[in-house]
Amino acid sequence: MVTQVQRHPLAAQAAQLLLTRIRDGEWPLGHRLPGETTLAAQLGVGRSTLREAIRELAGKGVLESRQGAGVFVTALDAGEDWDAVLRRSTIAAVIEARIAIEAEAAALAATRRTPADLREIRRALAARGVPDQSVSDHVDADMAFHRAVISAAHNEVLIQLFDAFLPRLRTAMIDMLKIAPVSSEAADHACHQELAEAIATRSPEAAAAASRTHLTALMESFT
Repeated sequence: MVTQVQRHPLAAQAAQLLLTRIRDGEWPLGHRLPGETTLAAQLGVGRSTLREAIRELAGKGVLESRQGAGVFVTALDAGEDWDAVLRRSTIAAVIEARIAIEAEAAALAATRRTPADLREIRRALAARGVPDQSVSDHVDADMAFHRAVISAAHNEVLIQLFDAFLPRLRTAMIDMLKIAPVSSEAADHACHQELAEAIATRSPEAAAAASRTHLTALMESFT
């Protein structure tokens, strides 16, 4: 078993060795790692290299440096890169996740929206309804509308999740609409109007239902 770093880049190897030891249960969740001097000697690296390795694992959520207390294990494995997960996922899976996020966001928006939020939702709704748009312009306008709805929920986590979906979703939507345009643009736009109206009238149940219905139909078009 390799216990010391033998090749470059040293920091990346040190991080991998630390992660392996954490996975093997040497340091349980919440446990404090040995001091810098001890740990650097165990790995066969300098203290600056060790600090870089710790920063790498901290960035992945595995370790946390607490000033004056030491370095603690905060996860037992490094999470997979979010972009990689989305690239590997089917569009149907991405839209399923959107349903979970956006139906709740729509309900929250109906409860929390401000007059400014409502103006932005209506502006975005009008922009997506402009006739004779290119496919890419229409998709961008549609994404802007959905983002305005989520923004009105005033939950930073929800908006960050939606933004993570955007690149993967935008490409797929453009490709799909070029091959198979929606059967009725008027009916599609009416679904979005229904969602906007539910938010305007502060009807969370209706807003969630409108969001779920629209996105379920979208998902079915991909399957």
